[in-house]
Amino acid sequence: MKKKYTLKVFPAGAGREIYRVIELSGEHSLDDLCGAILSAFDFIDEHLYEFCMDNKMYSDWNYQSDPEDGEPSTRVKLDKIGLVMKQKFSLHYDFGDDWMFTIIVQKITETSERIAPTVIKEKGSIEQYSEWDEEEEDYEEQKE
Repeated sequence: MKKKYTLKVFPAGAGREIYRVIELSGEHSLDDLCGAILSAFDFIDEHLYEFCMDNKMYSDWNYQSDPEDGEPSTRVKLDKIGLVMKQKFSLHYDFGDDWMFTIIVQKITETSERIAPTVIKEKGSIEQYSEWDEEEEDYEEQKE
């Protein structure tokens, strides 16, 4: 039997007004989970990231998207990392802007098939790059 994970994901600092609930199979990797989270929040996937299993940026208990010698990699399958009900961990995305997404394991069930990453519930929205940033960038380019 395969496992299906139901995860609630919300951007840190945004309160509980913005979130996504994502289901995916335990055969998917942390890379797949990152892609599902970024897609669910309509982010562009163009930066490094890490999964912080203790919710702390740059901690020793993490999985890296670009690991160095011996560091745990995000290519690991969800079933291999030992997720448990109500566990809380984070996705730290874009080490310049430091986006933090809190992830809570809501449910772990058995399934006979592989489940594609799917958003089953959503609330609110955020912008990866706000319009203000774009306007400021345009202004800076005009000054040069």
